[in-house]
Amino acid sequence: MATANLSSVVVAVDGSEESMKALRWALDSLRLRPDGALVVLHVQPPPGIAAGLNPGPIPFGGPSVAEVPAFTQAIESHQRRITDAILEHALKICSDKNVEVKTQVVVGDPKEKICEVAAELKADLLVMGCRAFGPVKRMFLGSVSNYCINSVGCPVVVIKGT
Repeated sequence: MATANLSSVVVAVDGSEESMKALRWALDSLRLRPDGALVVLHVQPPPGIAAGLNPGPIPFGGPSVAEVPAFTQAIESHQRRITDAILEHALKICSDKNVEVKTQVVVGDPKEKICEVAAELKADLLVMGCRAFGPVKRMFLGSVSNYCINSVGCPVVVIKGT
């Protein structure tokens, strides 16, 4: 699928091997215009989603949520470490192939943020991996790749997991 007409390609990566497989595919298969950019995008979930819970107030006069900032700070710090590890791995893949890329990190719901960033960057192509969830898990969690295919304004290449 080599092409020299692409000026902006977004590759969405998370902690999955499927997303790194998608990055490798993009690096091996696509050719950008000389002034083009390949952007490695990672969407970091908000602290509340990452924690899977909210500490909430402690009843009967205990500290309120506003008085427990350490919880949120600890989650945010942990998320930053995860993000750093993901981007470090992605950048190693790129450097092994002698390809310079830009990176971008945003915080929010992955499916919405991937589409927003692709639109903001006027992406010619979005490349992403797809985890092999079963039908029940996919029904409850939804599919980020399916959402993006139906919502983003550019072509999408989905690299399926094995």
